[in-house]
Amino acid sequence: MPAAPPRRRSHAAHWCLLTTGLGVLLTVVVLATGGGQLPLDAGLHRLAVEHRPGALATTLRGVTETATGLAPYVVALAAGAYAAPALDAGTRRRTLQVALWAALFAQWLALGRALRIGLMTAVDRPRPPAEDWLAHASRWAFPSGHTTTATITAGLVVLALLARRPPAYRLWAALAVAWAAAVGVSRVGLGVHWTSDVVAAWCYASAWTLLAALIATRTAAVPTRTRTGPRTPSPP
Repeated sequence: MPAAPPRRRSHAAHWCLLTTGLGVLLTVVVLATGGGQLPLDAGLHRLAVEHRPGALATTLRGVTETATGLAPYVVALAAGAYAAPALDAGTRRRTLQVALWAALFAQWLALGRALRIGLMTAVDRPRPPAEDWLAHASRWAFPSGHTTTATITAGLVVLALLARRPPAYRLWAALAVAWAAAVGVSRVGLGVHWTSDVVAAWCYASAWTLLAALIATRTAAVPTRTRTGPRTPSPP
């Protein structure tokens, strides 16, 4: 993968700071209300509860289940393995190269989820009333765990696609982003999260993925060395 232009890296850094700032701002607002619902939360929750026929509820359950269990980790592993040839700046053998990047992608997802659990525990926000739930939920609400998992996973897929740029990579990237968005919407539709839980998850997970992109592009930009030593500079 060619080194990303400084301007593009700067844009990624700005977006990383912006999404982090939005997530922090939303967290402060939620804490200021004592973990209660915000005006937007109440209206959208009521709308979701009052307009979810059986077929829609089944679809929402199916969408939300795609962000649980081992599936996101399998996708992250595959994304890392696919991106490896473009991201690796060393001279490792291909098998080791692929295994290393696959593991790094999966570990980035796991660490992001762990950080989300820490934030969730610190905020300690109650979920919507249990009588409105159409799916099982546990622990606290903020930020949404399913949405965090889906957004980080989708972001890693987009990173891999941008690194390799296969045919129709924009379409595949858009589908990955749409999936993460659908998982977030499903959590509100099923009544187990407030809208602000989902928006915060989108913000934090996006920032976490953008940080991964910045690290990956800097890693890919490291000059390589051949087995015979450093590259000899060209004569002037």
